[in-house]
Amino acid sequence: MKTIHIFLIFIVVVLLQLFVPAKMILDREDVIKTGTQYKFKTQPVDPNDPFRGKYVTLNYEIDSAEAVAMDSTIQRGDKILVYLDTDSLGYAKLHSVSKYKINTERDYVEAKVQWYNLNNKKVNFQLEFNRYYMEEFKAKPAEDIYRKYNSRQDSIHNTYALVAVKEGEAVLKDVYINDKSIHYYIEKEANQ
Repeated sequence: MKTIHIFLIFIVVVLLQLFVPAKMILDREDVIKTGTQYKFKTQPVDPNDPFRGKYVTLNYEIDSAEAVAMDSTIQRGDKILVYLDTDSLGYAKLHSVSKYKINTERDYVEAKVQWYNLNNKKVNFQLEFNRYYMEEFKAKPAEDIYRKYNSRQDSIHNTYALVAVKEGEAVLKDVYINDKSIHYYIEKEANQ
């Protein structure tokens, strides 16, 4: 009798271990399929270390805001909500930020506060989707391509991240250079 109980507990634990990652994957896939897509312009990167491991580190133009109605208790490391709009060219732009969820129909994403200046009510933040993971063998070519097209000296190239957003969840889908996926440039270089 005791063996049956242990076996049943084991089965429940195994099912939970399968359910949790499956639920996480399905939630992200739902955001990709049904979420609103935003193009976030990236800033030029410091060419010393744009990659760490097997992902591209992205810096976004949207990284600070005036926080007129921001709670004065905000601290470095706090989570805030960044409400989004799009500009005339279809790029994401900041509508407002709030420490608490506000009643609005706008899409929003979470961000982590880097610093908050109480005097001028300016908050600097980092968006949560700042890493674009890649396959190991593509990492070095992507690093070189991203540096080439997103350097401080060469600002004529348009680089952005395509991000799906739904109910505060954000999934980074791809990185684009001049409206072509970074994978296009990787394959182009591999075929040369």
